Amino acid sequence: MLRVLLADDQDLVRAGFRVILGMEDDVEVAGEAGDGLAAVDLATRLRPDVVLMDVQMPGIDGLEATRRILAAVDTKVVILTTFDREDYLFEALRSGASGFLLKNASPEDLVDAVRVVARGDALLSPEVTRRVIARFSAGAPAAPAHRPPELTDREFEVLVQLARGASNAEIAAELYLGEATVKTHVSRVLTKLGLRDRTHAVVFAYERGIVAPGGAEPLG
Repeated sequence: MLRVLLADDQDLVRAGFRVILGMEDDVEVAGEAGDGLAAVDLATRLRPDVVLMDVQMPGIDGLEATRRILAAVDTKVVILTTFDREDYLFEALRSGASGFLLKNASPEDLVDAVRVVARGDALLSPEVTRRVIARFSAGAPAAPAHRPPELTDREFEVLVQLARGASNAEIAAELYLGEATVKTHVSRVLTKLGLRDRTHAVVFAYERGIVAPGGAEPLG
């Protein structure tokens, strides 16, 4: 059973989410918070598997609440907002969130979001992934960057593919590996680099210039 904490200052929004999630056999709403401070308190006490976090809330906003929660609890956070704004997106990722979902998403998307992040995957649509890549490739350093010494040659190749937003199946096809082997390599890359999920592997690769602006070929 996946335990979910709802954090939103609108009662109707929380009620709608509660009804949608309550229809699933493998999901339960463990608690609800109407402001950022309450979200931090409940997350710390209830330790849910997933927190669905609104951005704009009284007290402290959802981004600050996310930072505080992830500093104290091993959970996953999905940022929910009505605002399709890049500043929210990138700040959410830097805050440690594992996903970003607009409130106009379908009920199916909401349920899928909970399951996706709970199993350790990142929740970014292909469109959002492209925006992340474009944003960080535009700011990538001009000088060549050295690859992380912790990674083997194969793991580094997998990191480059992750920076493209490639799925495990796509990585397997590109590198001529089995999907199970790719899954193992992805897990090792994330563990060795101290990254929460695939989304943060993209951020890591572009911030450090591991991939070239406008593409995904290794620098150096």
